[in-house]
Amino acid sequence: MASKLVTIPSNSMIPERDIDKSPILECINLGIQFGGLKAVDDFNLTIGRTEIAGLIGPNGAGKTTVFNLLTKVYQPTKGTILLDGKDTHGMNTMQVNKAGIARTFQNIRLFNAMSVEDNVKTGMENQMSYGMWSGIFRTPKYWKQEKIAHERAMELLSIFHMEDMAQMKAGSLPYGAQRRLEIVRALATNPSLLLLDEPAAGMNPQETADLTALIHQIKDQFNVTIVLIEHDMSLVMNICERIYVLDYGKCIANGAPEEIQNNEFVIRAYLGEEI
Repeated sequence: MASKLVTIPSNSMIPERDIDKSPILECINLGIQFGGLKAVDDFNLTIGRTEIAGLIGPNGAGKTTVFNLLTKVYQPTKGTILLDGKDTHGMNTMQVNKAGIARTFQNIRLFNAMSVEDNVKTGMENQMSYGMWSGIFRTPKYWKQEKIAHERAMELLSIFHMEDMAQMKAGSLPYGAQRRLEIVRALATNPSLLLLDEPAAGMNPQETADLTALIHQIKDQFNVTIVLIEHDMSLVMNICERIYVLDYGKCIANGAPEEIQNNEFVIRAYLGEEI
């Protein structure tokens, strides 16, 4: 349910229903430079704990670069990222995932030769506590944790009606099912923040409608905050309470969907013309 955006002491805005909670994510003057190119420059973002937020912009605007900064695929040249109030400076990709950020990718990245279940179980690696020797010698501790992982994987797959596909190879799944599997694998890491990079890419209208329902289900059932990059504007406008717009690495607007639809800077960025 949409909630009015209100200002907090840092002069950022979050949904009114989150006013008594600290933001799950804050980016402060975030930037990265590749040679002489500023791919992202002075990017500021604040996300409340119960939000579904969108990040949009023309191709090459820097959207996926922002996701890569959040997940430490790239280390920022400048600025600060606070996850649940904790500075992620110095963290690597695995550490930031363990701290609570999970993502999917614009181009699906599954282990195609592995089973659906095993793909989900790879998302649980940070939660496994047995060591190398336990794995090699198949100790009781290993089998106990494997049993737990199997049960959790099947539980997640059943939530998304994929339990019958558990032993199929991931690469053999239909496109829409591969998209769902990538989301399930991300959820297997127990994130507090889920980043979806163009989840509707390549989907037909029915698959996009199903995805919209799925995103709402994930937010409610898993109590997870969601930020998505998406070019399907009907999906973005229908599902996001707040939208950030990037152009040439800079945030040119942010606000509720109706504000963004009527923002002259956004229209100019997309249409390349004055209004």
